Amino acid sequence: MATKEIRAFGTEAAEAPLDSLNIQRRDVTPHDVEIDILFCGICHSDLHTARNEWHGSVYPVVPGHEIVGKVTRVGNHVSKFKVGELAAVGCMVDSCRECESCKDGLEQYCEAGNTLTYNSPDKHLGGHTYGGYSESIVVDEHFALHVPESLDLAAAAPLLCAGVTTYSPLKHWGVGPGVKVGIVGIGGLGHMGVKLAKAMGAHVVVITTSASKTDDAKRLGAHEVILSSDAKQMRENANSLDFILDCVSASHDINAYLRLLKRDGTLALVGAPEHPLPVAAFSLIPSRRSLAGSTIGSIGETQEMLDFCAQHNITADIELINIQDVNKAYDRLLKGDVHYRFVIDMASLKN
Repeated sequence: MATKEIRAFGTEAAEAPLDSLNIQRRDVTPHDVEIDILFCGICHSDLHTARNEWHGSVYPVVPGHEIVGKVTRVGNHVSKFKVGELAAVGCMVDSCRECESCKDGLEQYCEAGNTLTYNSPDKHLGGHTYGGYSESIVVDEHFALHVPESLDLAAAAPLLCAGVTTYSPLKHWGVGPGVKVGIVGIGGLGHMGVKLAKAMGAHVVVITTSASKTDDAKRLGAHEVILSSDAKQMRENANSLDFILDCVSASHDINAYLRLLKRDGTLALVGAPEHPLPVAAFSLIPSRRSLAGSTIGSIGETQEMLDFCAQHNITADIELINIQDVNKAYDRLLKGDVHYRFVIDMASLKN
C-alpha cells in the first residue's frame, strides 16, 4: 500500500519526553478521507499511554484522539464528505462491523476489539495506529464526524472524547427534565458532564472535594454543590439523586457516593482509576442501587452529541497551546492545573 511520510509529535519510550518525529500515513483507499489536522485536544489517556501507565503501550507513541480538521482528499467511493469540509475523529478509527455490538451501532463495545485512533494494531499498514499530534490523518469515512460550523473549532476538539464520554451515559440512563443528577469531579470530563446534563434539562448537583470549585461549578451550570469532604452535607443529601456520573480517575471512596443515590439509582463510572475501588455490598443491596460503567460513545452518538452541542452552544473550556509546550502541559495535567482541557494548535507543528 502506498504511504507518505508526515510530521508528528510523540515519544519513543515511557521515560522520554514527547518530541518531533516522522510517521507513515496510508494513501486514501476508496472509503477513506484524509484530514488536515487543525486542533487536537489532550486527554488524560494520552499521558497514560505515552508513559505506559496502563502497561500496554507500543512505541513510538503518537497520542491524540480529539481531532478537528479539514478534509483534503477523499476516496472514490466516499459519499459522506467532500474536500474542504470540516471533519473530526474521536477515539476509534475502525471496528469489526460484524459482531452484535457493531450491528447495533455500538462500535465502542466491538466484541473483536475496535481499532483505537492510536496505539492499536493497524490493519492497513501493520504496526500500530498513530493519533492526532500530527499533520494529518487518514480514516474510513464511517469513523469520521461532521463538525457543525457554528462551533469554535479549538474548543470543539475535546467533545470528541470528553464530550461523548459524558453524553453517552447521560443519554443511556435517561437524564433529562425531572431527573436529579450528580456529577463527581470537575475536570476535563466532569465539566462537560455538567454542561450537557444542564442542557438536557436535568437538575445538576456537583459533588466535589474542593470548596474552591463551588463558584466554577455554578458557572458551568450546576444548580447545587455538595462538598464530599463535609460529612454533614453528605448525610443530608443521602438518598437524593437519581443518577451519578463519576468522572474521577484517582482512587476514591465510591461507597460515600453510592449512599447519595435514591432507591433504584445508578452510579456510572467514566473515570478510570488505576486500582480497583472496594464496593461494600450494603452500599447497593438495601436500596437496589446499581453500579455501572460506560466507555466513550458510538459513532452515531458522537455525531448526535456534536449536533446537540451546536444546538445548545456547548464547547469545552480550553487552554490553547503550541505543540512545543506539550510536555509542560502533561506536567500541569498531572497536577490538575488546567481549566479544563488543553488543546494543541496544530499549526505550531509546522514551526
